Amino acid sequence: MYAITIPEPGGPEALVWDEVPDPVAGPGEVLVEVVAGAVNRADILQRQGFYNPPPGASPYPGLECSGRIAALGDGVSGWAVGDEVCALLAGGGYAEKVAVPAGQLLPVPEGLTVDQAAVLPEVVCTVWSNVFMVAHLRPGETLLVHGGSSGIGTMAIQLAKAVGARVAVTAGTTEKLERCAELGADILINYREQDFVAELKRATDGAGADVILDNMGAKYLDRNVQALAVNGRLAIIGMQGGVKGELNIGALLGKRAAISATSLRARPLEEKAAIVAAVREHVWPLVTGGRVRPVIDREIPMPDAATAHRVVEDSGHIGKVLLVTPG
Repeated sequence: MYAITIPEPGGPEALVWDEVPDPVAGPGEVLVEVVAGAVNRADILQRQGFYNPPPGASPYPGLECSGRIAALGDGVSGWAVGDEVCALLAGGGYAEKVAVPAGQLLPVPEGLTVDQAAVLPEVVCTVWSNVFMVAHLRPGETLLVHGGSSGIGTMAIQLAKAVGARVAVTAGTTEKLERCAELGADILINYREQDFVAELKRATDGAGADVILDNMGAKYLDRNVQALAVNGRLAIIGMQGGVKGELNIGALLGKRAAISATSLRARPLEEKAAIVAAVREHVWPLVTGGRVRPVIDREIPMPDAATAHRVVEDSGHIGKVLLVTPG
């Protein structure tokens, strides 16, 4: 088969479409013939040499994919060869085939094509596990999403609105904020021109956000705590703004607030399976019912993954960038 390899870490040109050995489905795994994958920020970090796959995972980038089951490993039940699926991966989505633990598979939702489903597993599992399973966003509460026009952001808006929450977003252009509003965002903040803490306080009569989904890390840590409501929960899922910040514990105590920080890729298989099962139970009905939809900016042939990485690195997209396998 062919896959995107990274002979040496570097810029987008480090991604090479090359012939590699076919994977084999081990016990408890299925082999998926990949139709499409999607680009995530973690893939860029891996390309740069900063985020290696966990032990035993595929060395190729790609944290989600969609396709058709080509073979079943020993002990797999509930799936059949030919089933159309999408999958949460620890790696290997930028390839023509990938072996996937059966617990990380989801059926392609009714109403979506196989390739469209490729953009769902990573963002849906990330949002559901952090915003709902950890931070426990409830109807009537306010969620602040940083990077509202990103793949994570566009999904978080839709899921929060589906459960009856109010949504505030930050984004860097008028066009991106308009797209967020189309998805249901109530409070629109241009982080290049406005102070998100002040704007959020103004829009919530001084209360702040009950839950904040943050991809920036250190750069926003102090202001995120300021923006939290009493009993608020800050969920950190990225560190685009650095890894070391100063935390005002007094402010945190005063608000009786909580901070969580999670990653998905290196979790044990049973934890990933539990998240995937929760997504299938709670989110898939929203997708099949049309209340939640993937937001795809563009499709790019998988051998040209370098172009896709440039688009994502430049933040020149809204939603997800799809990678389609040849043929």
